[in-house]
Amino acid sequence: MAFLTNDKLVIVGAAGMIGSNMVQTALTMRLTNNICLYDVFSPEGVAEEMRQSGFGDVNIVATTDVKEAFTDAKYIISSGGAPRKEGMTREDLLAGNCAIAEGLGKDIKKYCPDVKHVVIIFNPADLTGLVTLLYSGLKPSQVTTLAALDSTRLQSALAKKFGVMQSEVKGCATYGGHGEQMAVFGSNVTIDGRKLTDIIGTAEFPEAEWEQMKKDVTQGGAAIIKLRGRSSFQSPAYLSVEMIRSVMGGEKFRFPAGTFVNNEKYQRIMMAMDTTLDENGCTYRMPQGTAEEMAKLDASYEHLCKMRDELVTLNIVPPVETWKEINPNL
Repeated sequence: MAFLTNDKLVIVGAAGMIGSNMVQTALTMRLTNNICLYDVFSPEGVAEEMRQSGFGDVNIVATTDVKEAFTDAKYIISSGGAPRKEGMTREDLLAGNCAIAEGLGKDIKKYCPDVKHVVIIFNPADLTGLVTLLYSGLKPSQVTTLAALDSTRLQSALAKKFGVMQSEVKGCATYGGHGEQMAVFGSNVTIDGRKLTDIIGTAEFPEAEWEQMKKDVTQGGAAIIKLRGRSSFQSPAYLSVEMIRSVMGGEKFRFPAGTFVNNEKYQRIMMAMDTTLDENGCTYRMPQGTAEEMAKLDASYEHLCKMRDELVTLNIVPPVETWKEINPNL
C-alpha cells in the first residue's frame, strides 16, 4: 500500500500520550514515509516502539532539537502543551499554553515557512491556534484546530440513546468555541433517517433530556477525566490525524474544524465553522441553524473574544488592530 505523500510530517509533543498515539495512527494510515517525532522530552522511546511495531518502510526520526524537527517540514500536528487535569477548565491553561503557542508560531516562521498545514490541538485550542497563526506568518487556511471532538461526543451520545451505530447519526455539529461555551446544533441531525427535531419533545426524547444531553456534550472532556483519571488522548490523536490526512489529499474530514474567521459578523477569531479540509487547506461556510442555535453561536463568539482580549491584557499578543504588522495575511 502506497503512502499518501513523501512530505515530512512532524508530530510535536510526540513523547506524550496524545503525541505517541498520533504517531501510531499516522503510520497505520500510511500517511507518509517521512515522519519526525519532536518533544522537549526525548521521544526516542516512542520511535523505538514504532520501529519495533514493524513499520519497516518509513523513516522515523526522533529529536529534541526544534531546528532539526522543523526544517523541511510540510505538515505539523502539535499537542505540545500542558494537559488539563481534573477540576480545570480549558481556560485555566490560557496563559501558559498560549506562550507555548507563540514559540511554536515563531519556530514555524523561522524553520519551515513553506509548511503546508498545521493542526493545533492543545488547549484552549481556539486561542493556542490563533496565537500560532499570528506568529507563524501563515495564511488562515493553513492553520486549523481540533474542534471535532465536540461533534463526535454529540454523535456518540445520540447513538447510545437510540441504540444505533454512530454512522447512522448524521449531521452532528457543534460550532464556535471548543469547550463549555460551544453551540450545539441539532436542527440538521438525523437518526437512522429520522429528523432529530421530530423526536425532541416526544415521550421517546423529552425536551429536558435533550437539554441535559447538550450540557453533557459540552462537558465531555471533563467526563473523560473522571472516567480515566486523565484527559482525553486517543480521540484527539485519531481525529487530528484524520484532519492532516484530508489536507494531504486523503479521505475527506467528516466534522467541523476550528478555523480563523474574519467576516462581517465574527472578526479575527479562531472558532469551529462549517469547514472543508482539502489539499488547498481549510475553507469555511457560516453554519445554518435555528434562531436559538445561531444565538448560542453568537454567545460562544463573545466568550472567545473575551479570552482573546485577555491575551492582549496579558501581553501575549498585541492589540488586534496591529496584527497585520506581525502577519500580513490577517
